[in-house]
Amino acid sequence: MRRSSRTALSLAVVPVVAAGLLLATGPAPSAAPLPDADAVAAAARTGTTLAAAANLTGRWFGTAVAANKLADPVYAGILNREFDVVTPENEMKLDATEPRQGEFHFTNADRIVDHALARGARVRGHTLLWHAGLPGWLQGLSGAALRQAMLNHVTGVVTHYRGRVHSWDVVNEAFADGTSGRRRDSSFQRTGDDWIEAAFRTARAADPGAKLCYNDYNTESWAHAKTQAVHRMVQDFRARGVPIDCVGLQSHFGSGNPVPADFRTTLRNFADLGVDVQITELDVEGSGQAQADGYRRVVRDCLAVPRCAGITVWGIRDTDSWRASGTPLLFDGRGEEKPAYHAVRSALLGG
Repeated sequence: MRRSSRTALSLAVVPVVAAGLLLATGPAPSAAPLPDADAVAAAARTGTTLAAAANLTGRWFGTAVAANKLADPVYAGILNREFDVVTPENEMKLDATEPRQGEFHFTNADRIVDHALARGARVRGHTLLWHAGLPGWLQGLSGAALRQAMLNHVTGVVTHYRGRVHSWDVVNEAFADGTSGRRRDSSFQRTGDDWIEAAFRTARAADPGAKLCYNDYNTESWAHAKTQAVHRMVQDFRARGVPIDCVGLQSHFGSGNPVPADFRTTLRNFADLGVDVQITELDVEGSGQAQADGYRRVVRDCLAVPRCAGITVWGIRDTDSWRASGTPLLFDGRGEEKPAYHAVRSALLGG
């Protein structure tokens, strides 16, 4: 996520249940099975939740969780009912997990992971390395010292969650906006152009079973230079055996940035490299039919690409969103289902 609060939060996670379906704890399949027609029809009659509807297609449907909202019974009730994958908004970021060099703090994130797994839900780890939100001690490092501290952080966090986190955003937002297709000028980048590769190799050594993702925004249109640059990096990694399993597209849409006409092409072109695609931070600013149509487009494009493994919306109610003024989520501030919710559910059920 590009912008978020860095406040340290304590968390008491709530169970995540999807309409009584047993949720797998292993990685999502690379190719989604065709849903049984009778099961889809039954789901449509019984008010099946988002997660259960997505499960019928072999996919998952998740949300980002803000720990300070979990005491709210409306928020917690929606989370329990609708979602089967949880992404901590801030509790796994570098400044939260290693506030002082070599001192790892996992209490808040552990509560998310332990309770999610106890209920059969999965966890996306977000994020190991990001240019923003760095603790002060790390900002004072450079060169070889920074590179070693960076890799020690990856090892420490991934080892702690070995076998318990389904997929990691290993590196987040490493490419610059605009037409250059260049890497972002960050302290990590200044340690050498191979820093992303080094992070992925280190994460694989720490947990060979976790899916390792690169995550970014403004990479939804195939025509964007940034999209092309990420695609070239993934293609290069795959050709050289650098361990990368998935690409995350954040997918923050709205009237000024609608779902691009070539979004499905982007999903397919990444999938053709042999990686899964995850829509990791979906929200669509707007209201009514226009917003519903945007969400429907995203779901249908994901369903059209077998290696589109799942969708995460970035928050639950409009008032919980980092873009709250744009009312971008599936539930309004009272927790009521919006037309966008019904559009998503219908699209998952083939409507």
